[in-house]
Amino acid sequence: MDFYRAQVLICGGTGCTSSGATNIIERFEEQIQKNGLDKEVKIVRTGCFGLCEAGPVVIVYPEGTFYSRVRADDVEEIVNEHLIKGRIVQHLVYKDKGHEDEHHLALEEIDFYKKQKRIALRNCGVIDPENIDEYIAFDGYKGLAKALTEMKPEDVIQTVLDSGLRGRGGAGFPTGLKWKFAAASKADQKYMVCNADEGDPGAFMDRSVLEGDPHAVVEAMTIAGYAIGATEGYVYVRAEYPIAVKRLEIAIEQAREYGLLGKNIFGSGFDFDLFVRLGAGAFVCGEETALMASIEGLRGEPRPKPPFPAVKGLFDAPTNINNVETFANVPQIIINGADWFKSIGTEKSTGTKVFALGGKINNTGLVEIPMGTKLREIIFDIGGGIPNGKKFKAVQTGGPSGGCIPSELLDVPIEYDTLTQIGSMMGSGGMIVMDEDNCMVDIARFFLDFTVDESCGKCTPCRIGTKRMLEILERIVKGRGKEGDIEKLEALAKNIKATALCGLGQTAPNPVLSTLQYFRSEYEAHIKEKRCPAHHCQALLNYSITDKCRGCTACVKVCPVAAITGSVKEKHVIDAAKCIKCGSCVEKCRFGAIEKR
Repeated sequence: MDFYRAQVLICGGTGCTSSGATNIIERFEEQIQKNGLDKEVKIVRTGCFGLCEAGPVVIVYPEGTFYSRVRADDVEEIVNEHLIKGRIVQHLVYKDKGHEDEHHLALEEIDFYKKQKRIALRNCGVIDPENIDEYIAFDGYKGLAKALTEMKPEDVIQTVLDSGLRGRGGAGFPTGLKWKFAAASKADQKYMVCNADEGDPGAFMDRSVLEGDPHAVVEAMTIAGYAIGATEGYVYVRAEYPIAVKRLEIAIEQAREYGLLGKNIFGSGFDFDLFVRLGAGAFVCGEETALMASIEGLRGEPRPKPPFPAVKGLFDAPTNINNVETFANVPQIIINGADWFKSIGTEKSTGTKVFALGGKINNTGLVEIPMGTKLREIIFDIGGGIPNGKKFKAVQTGGPSGGCIPSELLDVPIEYDTLTQIGSMMGSGGMIVMDEDNCMVDIARFFLDFTVDESCGKCTPCRIGTKRMLEILERIVKGRGKEGDIEKLEALAKNIKATALCGLGQTAPNPVLSTLQYFRSEYEAHIKEKRCPAHHCQALLNYSITDKCRGCTACVKVCPVAAITGSVKEKHVIDAAKCIKCGSCVEKCRFGAIEKR
């Protein structure tokens, strides 16, 4: 075994890779070789560290120094100063906003991580996801060994049931109960399926787990297969996740080589193998019955339930389906026990939840928090608040199936039932933050536009009903809203929720209903006053030049339709009849002399 005096962990997740992490890794390898440090320093390509806003991220151990926004040109300095001379490169060390004078050196000292608790993400950014030995060194496959050698299938199910683990894919159904139903079905062949078809706008939780800790999913699916009596499993992952797919395939092959997949695992007599199936990016294939149809080579359309997958699922055999994050919790539950998991979170929402934090937030990234954590803590303590001094307005949870939570509910605890009560939902874990400049009518239009585009078209309520809702919203944001439109939206939304075939169609109206509930005045302003309170909807804007104008003529030069007139050093005027409301003049004015009304 090789021992190194230092290890350099470099984020190899999609976000950092797109920002040049591959070049950084290559530059480190060159510099390590050049300085004869290859026997002393190990370079490790990891998964996502979570703090995507600070990427590309490099952490040097044993000090645990957290370098952020590293570029390839910085590598030589880190090698020469830190790895050779032992001097930390302070100007590259991550510093919390507002605490730039403090020299943070370790992950746990950074505000972003202080209130997090990592279970599903415990190995992301810690190990090389393409090295099974590193996973094993961090208790990898210990849960599988315990399940197969010390527990009966019903014991495994009971442990998961007692833990209170609920599905992290959105519905929040008790995982142990789902397994129990599948185990009770009698059949010669059963299947275990992992739903990694993560299609919500702004969501990247499952992708990050597969990129940073694929063996956790392989191990969990094998444990679950043993529990329900399945001998074959499929991971359905979207083809747009090439890094996740590659690392998952490597993990499966390594597990086979180690005898952790295949025949007679751990000498227990249990056989189980895994296969990867790629999705083509259809949002509807995140619905379990549509997903199974896609694996079978059919058009991805939902099927009526019952029968439920536990009775008649993939290839008409009993099937259990969980998402990536749900599975990622299972090995730790088996190792540490149900009581350990129940001690985290709340009574009805145990454990942790992973969120992809994005939108108008300083610390964009991946967070994992104990259930029951208040929204305020996520937005301001972990997320670092709203950029540019803007006011927090709302947060969208649950993606197109969720709702918008307003500022007056910032102290709501994040848990399944509470979110449902206020008109939103947990969803798979997207969390998009909005500030005072976001128009909530247009936000509802955006999510509904996504749903309409992604509808499979099988059922009339979703195919036609959501289209009619979208048409009304588009009229409203263009200033052509009419009296009665709000009532029509509400009626259509309730009908669609009651009659759509699958969960995706049934939840499609949620963004509209939640914005109507908390931001109804914005709808009324658009319709009755032909005004957008957030000054966002272009069709409802009017531009005017104030007395701050210096007559510099910069706005005149950028106006594409010659709508602005005026002499040098004199106040200019905008001809409203000619103005196309493109906003170019506002962007160009250095004196803040142009107002949007």
